[in-house]
Amino acid sequence: MDPKVITKLLSRSDARGMIASLTPREREVLELMAEGRSNTAIAARLHVSESAVAKHTASIFGKLRITASADHNRRVLAVLAYLKR
Repeated sequence: MDPKVITKLLSRSDARGMIASLTPREREVLELMAEGRSNTAIAARLHVSESAVAKHTASIFGKLRITASADHNRRVLAVLAYLKR
């Protein structure tokens, strides 16, 4: 099998596993992020505080192993991982 295909399959499997590790609420937050909603809009939609959304977002980044970087937007990377599942 082509090594590129194997790498792609493994990365998809890894993304699925990481997404599966999210709590139901974290998945809700991530889905709303995928819709392009801000933390303020997510908080209003879920009837929680913005700080609760920020905590969920930080947890999502940790579970998806997305570190802070000047070159990448962590929200976009989280949504891409969600879409790969």
